[in-house]
Amino acid sequence: MSVRVSTVPEISRPGVGVVKVSTWHVGTPERQRAAVEAIGEAWGRRDWPDGGLLSYSVMVGEDGRTLLHYSQWRDEAAYQDFARTGRDERNTEIDAAVPGIERLGLGSYELYRSGAAEGDTRVPGCVVIVDVEFDGPDPARQREWTDTVFAALDSDPYERSAGIAAHFHASTDGTRVLNYAEWENAEGHIVALNAPGDGVGSGSELWERVRTFPGLAGSTVNRYTPAISLAAG
Repeated sequence: MSVRVSTVPEISRPGVGVVKVSTWHVGTPERQRAAVEAIGEAWGRRDWPDGGLLSYSVMVGEDGRTLLHYSQWRDEAAYQDFARTGRDERNTEIDAAVPGIERLGLGSYELYRSGAAEGDTRVPGCVVIVDVEFDGPDPARQREWTDTVFAALDSDPYERSAGIAAHFHASTDGTRVLNYAEWENAEGHIVALNAPGDGVGSGSELWERVRTFPGLAGSTVNRYTPAISLAAG
C-alpha cells in the first residue's frame, strides 16, 4: 500500500482508538530539517503498515531543537504489532541519516473533545501543544477539567480570529490532558495570549478555576510548525 503525504493530520478521523504522542530532541534547526527529510524517505520507500496505523505526523518545534510526533492507531494492539515488526528498521535508517537523536518518551491518549467552527477549511500553519499534568490518575477529573476549559472559552470575550480548532486528548493512564490546538500562524497565537485584559486565559472567574483546578500539578505550552503527515494512499 502506498503512502499519501500532506502537512497536517485529520484529528477527528473516524476509527482512531489510540493516539501516540512523543518528542524527539535533535538539537538544531538544521538537524530538525534533516530529520524530517529522513523520516519522509524512510517511510516513503516502504509499504504502509497493514491495517492498524491511520496516520503519522511530524511537527517542527519553534525551539529549534525538537520534533513532535503524533500518530493515530486503530487500537493499542495495532501499535504494539508495529513496534515489534516495523518501527526499528525505520528508526535505524533515520538514525543513520541524523545520528544522536534523543527520543524523550511516548504517551498514549484518546481524543475526548474537540472545538472548531463549523465549515472552517483553513489549513493550520501552527500547532500549539498544551500538556497538562495532574497529581494522580483520575479519568473523571481529566474530563471535568477539559469541560471547564470549554466553558471558559465559550465565555471569553476575546475574538480568536487566528484560532482554528482545539482538540483535547486524555491520557490513557488518567494523569494528563493534551490540547492539540490548530492556529493559522504563530503570530495569531501570540496576539491571543497577549491581548490586554481579555486574551485567552484572562483573569475571568472560569479561567481562574482552570488554573487552580484541584490536583493540577503543572502545564507546558509549546508551538510547532506542521512538517509532514503520512497516511495510507
